[in-house]
Amino acid sequence: MAIAQALLPEFDLEMAGVRKTLERVPEEKFEWRPHPKSGTMGWLASHLATLPGFAVRIVGTDLEEVAPGGQPPSGPPKLKTRQEVLDAFDKNRDAARAAIVGASDEHLMKTWTLLFHGKTVFSMPRADVLRRALMNHMIHHRAQLGVYLRLNEVPVPALYGPSADEQVSVGKGS
Repeated sequence: MAIAQALLPEFDLEMAGVRKTLERVPEEKFEWRPHPKSGTMGWLASHLATLPGFAVRIVGTDLEEVAPGGQPPSGPPKLKTRQEVLDAFDKNRDAARAAIVGASDEHLMKTWTLLFHGKTVFSMPRADVLRRALMNHMIHHRAQLGVYLRLNEVPVPALYGPSADEQVSVGKGS
């Protein structure tokens, strides 16, 4: 089985869970944050909406530098509505999926590097970067957003099984 074909079922499952979670973000809570050191709910939703675009850069380039020349990281664009978040997510998810589908095993096994202020954070095969730095990163932030939702009395979606707010049918998937 090709590497891309092995990654796609997990990618599709995780992206569906991210979208389901983003659909719950209340616009009136975009500026809410659980702690002064935490990002706002709107920032977190925008970050999740734009992260899939990272896959296009992983597949299409050999490296990415975050904060080149000592500049502060730029962060995600400030999306102002839930619909903007969902539209950005859908566009980025679709572009990411197309990039993964179009990548050969040979290309996905080539090394990709992430730099921060000119220093190497990691170098590893693109396939590993897609799983670790993209999908696992998104799972982390999706879970974080689930906590934000819970703290704001917004029902948390069932993702891998039932949540306290939503049941799933056994044997039918979610």
